[in-house]
This record gives sequence, structure tokens and C-alpha cells, in this order.
Amino acid sequence: MNQVIILSNSINKKIRRLAMRVVDIIDKKKKNNELTKAEIEFLLEGYLSGKVPDYQMSSFLMSVYFNNMTKDELTNFTLTMRDSGDTIFFDDLDHYLVDKHSTGGVGDKVTVVLGPILSAVGMATTKLSGKGLGHTGGTIDKFESIRNFKFSTTKEELVEVASKTGVGLMGYSDNIVPLDKKIYALRDVTATVDSIPLIASSIMSKKLAIQSDLIILDVKVGDGAFMKTIEDARELSRRMVEIGNSVGRKTIAVLTNMEEPLGYNIGNANEIIEGIEALKGNWSSDLKEVVYEIVYLALKHKGEVETFEEASEKIDEVINNGRALELLKQFIELSGGDGEVVNNYELLPTPKSVLEVFAQEDGYVTKIKAEEVGKAAMVIGAGRATKEDEVDHAVGIELKKKVGDKVEKGDLIAEIYYNDDKNVESSKNMLLDAYVIGNEKIENIKNILEIIE
Repeated sequence: MNQVIILSNSINKKIRRLAMRVVDIIDKKKKNNELTKAEIEFLLEGYLSGKVPDYQMSSFLMSVYFNNMTKDELTNFTLTMRDSGDTIFFDDLDHYLVDKHSTGGVGDKVTVVLGPILSAVGMATTKLSGKGLGHTGGTIDKFESIRNFKFSTTKEELVEVASKTGVGLMGYSDNIVPLDKKIYALRDVTATVDSIPLIASSIMSKKLAIQSDLIILDVKVGDGAFMKTIEDARELSRRMVEIGNSVGRKTIAVLTNMEEPLGYNIGNANEIIEGIEALKGNWSSDLKEVVYEIVYLALKHKGEVETFEEASEKIDEVINNGRALELLKQFIELSGGDGEVVNNYELLPTPKSVLEVFAQEDGYVTKIKAEEVGKAAMVIGAGRATKEDEVDHAVGIELKKKVGDKVEKGDLIAEIYYNDDKNVESSKNMLLDAYVIGNEKIENIKNILEIIE
């Protein structure tokens, strides 16, 4: 009898699907009515298979842009995206697994520093990492500045490296959430890239495709971030946390400041150096604040600390005793690179030339336009204008002054490291425009803006 009921339910589901029409689903969303799980699956699976044409999916995306999605719609949309490809789960990795994701910013080398610290305090990082596009740098690009370094490309490689070092980073593949790649390409040409529910589903479908105990989302806010306002960042964070928690994956969003670049270096090899120096205890205050907050949240939700001060003591210990740096070295070696790079920066690519940039007036640095700095780095080859562009790992920018610093006319404010002088003057002019000099000193800069759980 049970078999008959199950068979009957299966047949009914197929009949309902056969009766569906994409145009009716679009019309339903256009009128701001809630879609069922079956309707969302029918639409997305049809688009992936080629049965639903671009023009109909475009219409649907625009309906979402104007009418948003309910909690259930967004969860079902995200899970259908996730299930369009491979998912990665670990049977033999006995660690508390933390997946940290950044929405992208300028000078964001948090992962370089965070992974070894999390491992040193008893956890592991397991995450998918990407290449940079535009003025935001990708984690893969940074590590690939180390000669012969290769990211894990299979689950087995990821498990092997993560089990030995606590740091597991894997590049994206076409087999993971293929729907996202297809839909994003369509969003890019239909002015729907900035739809918050579509951004949330894109990010979280990939986060949920790999096993973790905790997801921490570093949502950048400000000039150099995708989310320019605290209101938009807060809404995006809320939707992503909502998705993760609704499927039993503990998710926390940390809203962090991107009104100026994070740390002092923008590029690839030079960001690796800054990350290594941080693990030696030589931090910029903003990078330190962001990393310590994320580690604190991870330790707190694992149940090992109650206060930020307790977490800070644990972090200080693994920095001071060299454990975190040693784990980074091991991670580099197991990934095919030369671990000695942590002691010898000459093993990294070096630029042919350096151009110094000087302050044009007296005063205090009141703002450094992060996006403009990112573009200044991109035009000399540190980033990509298109996915096909090659990155020059040696080039980049080092800031010599940060917001709040006093400057006099003629003071060195930045250095441009370059190989090709074709765009270096443009880069210099962008940097001069990025530095805003005023009469009042900016104090008490907040780098952690808000926590959403």
C-alpha cells in the first residue's frame, strides 16, 4: 500500500510539473505572489537544461529585482541552485569547520591570515576560493604569486591538505553550482546584478555546496565594496544569514569597513607579504581588528570562549609562539609552493620599477577612496578588467599613509610597483585623486560596523 501511495505522489508531482508553464511562473512573480518549491525547481532546472530560454529567465530575474523574494522562495531558490552541481562533504575530516566568505574589497588579504590562525587555535578552514575580477583581489591570485603553488582541485586533495594543516582552500569548478554561472552571465547583461536576493542566493548556494559547521560572511561596506551603503549591506547580510540558518547551517555576517583599503598593500605578492608579516605580529590596525573579530566569533560559537578578550589571548599566543606562521608554511608546501617564502620574500615575483607618489598639500588624510585605489592597481596589471585578463603578480600599490595620518606637502603617501610604464601615470593620478586631505583629523575609525546572526 505504501509503495502505491509513493508511486501515486510521484505521478502527481510529474503531472503538476507537466501542467506548469514558465510564463505563468513569471506572471505569478510579476504580481508579487509567492512561488512554490515545485515552481522554482521547474523554472531553474528547465533553464539549466536549455528548455527555458534566456528571454524568459531574464523576465523572471527582473520580476525578482522589483518584487524581491520571500524567505521560503529564497531558500528554495538557493538550494535548487546548490543542487544543480556537485556538493562536497567530508567523512574523514574531524575538525570544527569554518567557512569564511568575503564579498570583496580592496587589499582584502583576510583569508591569508585567518586560515592559519583558525587552525592554530583548533579549527579548520574549508572553503571555495575564487579569482579576482575588477578592482577586488581574489584569494587564488594572491597565493598563485608563490611559484608552483596549486590550489586543491579535488575533494581528496582538499581533505589531505586540510587534515594536515587545518587550511583547506579549493578553487571553484564548473561542476559546483553550474546554475550560478549561467544565471550570473544573464544578470550581467540584464541590469539585475545588484538584486539583493539574487546576490544572496549566488553566494549562499556556493557556501552550502561545501560542508562546514559555521559560515562567517565578511560583508564589506563602503566606497571600495559592492555594497556602498550600510542599509544595503545590512539587508544582504540579513538575507544570507536567513538562508544559512533556515537549512541548519549556523551563519553570521560581519559588516566591515571598506571606506579605505584594508591594510597597506594592494596587489598579489605584496598582499602575501603583508599577510605573512601579520602572522609575525606586524599588523595594520584595521586588518588586525577584522581578523581578531572573526576568530572570536568562531571560537565563541564553537563554545571555547565567552569574551573577545579570551579569544584575543588565544590568538596572541599562536602568533607569538610562531604556530600560525608554521601552519601557513606547511600549507604552502603541501600545495606545491616553497614554504621558505615566509622567511625570504625574494622568492616572490618582484617588480622592475617603483614610482613614488607625494602629497600635494598639508593636512590630515580624511579619506582614501578605496575603489579608486583598486582601479589604480588594476590598470598596472594587479587585477582584471575581464575574466580573460592575465594578472601580473609582482605589481601593486603600497600605501604609506592611512586615514587619520598627518601629512605635509611633499610627504610620501604611496608607492606604485610596476613592470610596464604604459599606465603608470594614470595609476599615479588615480592615487592622487583617491587621497583626500583635510584640516581635521579623523579619529576612532570603526572597522567592525555590525554583527548579524
